[in-house]
Amino acid sequence: MSLQELVVVTGMSGSGKGTVLKAFEDLGFFCIDNLPVPLIPKFIEGIHVSGGAVERTALVIDIRAGEKLRDLKKTIANLRKFEFRLFVLFLEARDEVLLRRFSETRRPHPLTGGKSLREAMRVERKRLQSVRECADVIIDTSEYSIHEVKGLVMSRFCDRPRVEKLIVYLVSFGFKHGVPLESDLLFDVRFLPNPFFVAGLRMLSGRNREIARYMRSFPQTKEFIDRVRDFLQYLIPLYIKEGKTYLTVGVGCTGGRHRSVFIVEELSKMIKTGSVLVKVRHRDEGQGRLSQSSS
Repeated sequence: MSLQELVVVTGMSGSGKGTVLKAFEDLGFFCIDNLPVPLIPKFIEGIHVSGGAVERTALVIDIRAGEKLRDLKKTIANLRKFEFRLFVLFLEARDEVLLRRFSETRRPHPLTGGKSLREAMRVERKRLQSVRECADVIIDTSEYSIHEVKGLVMSRFCDRPRVEKLIVYLVSFGFKHGVPLESDLLFDVRFLPNPFFVAGLRMLSGRNREIARYMRSFPQTKEFIDRVRDFLQYLIPLYIKEGKTYLTVGVGCTGGRHRSVFIVEELSKMIKTGSVLVKVRHRDEGQGRLSQSSS
């Protein structure tokens, strides 16, 4: 057997690349952290010359590559010509989250030198932009725990011939806090009536009984839920047949506290079948308590 799968893990410093690499190790991948860009073709050639002892490998290549990082996009384009499966995974997080992580770990940023941490992050984002553009999947880890990040990798790259259960992540969010970039499907529910402007409902959550009663009083709410449910029920068997192991569905309103939370809760009750494992995450539900803008 020759090399079957190569995963290139890249992204912002502090975004969780180390955690992801450990997940690949647990899955049996041959892993290398910080492989110099010019050595990537030689590394692949070495695998084939060795007689195929390595079938799956994951490489972390990031800003530590220095000036040679500018060649990574071209290298990735060349790698796509090979017969093995190539997957480029880009990890990032919001600036304030990265600042907090560096503060907590007290580890230096690779580009600090004479720069401030914030300036080093700005330079890093700029240098990584071309690599980000060729990524197959971009994951913003700002709201994920270490275990959740590892779970995403495990579910996507677990080696099995046929998916027995598709993991469906239903994520509610607020557009004003940014779109979850890991989403495969996105639904915008800002057209629905907004409980934020109703006396007595503003400080409640979409999981609250009063919010549910209010949302169900509008016919377009039921019609939307039914149509999305039917759409997902159509897609899910096709995704399973194709071999997909997880599906992330984002549902967004303005602030992520009322409408999107309610819709996700309703959908989670409707798409549970024997071939689907549903996991719910309300990314921005708690943000509403800190803001007086609409949700």
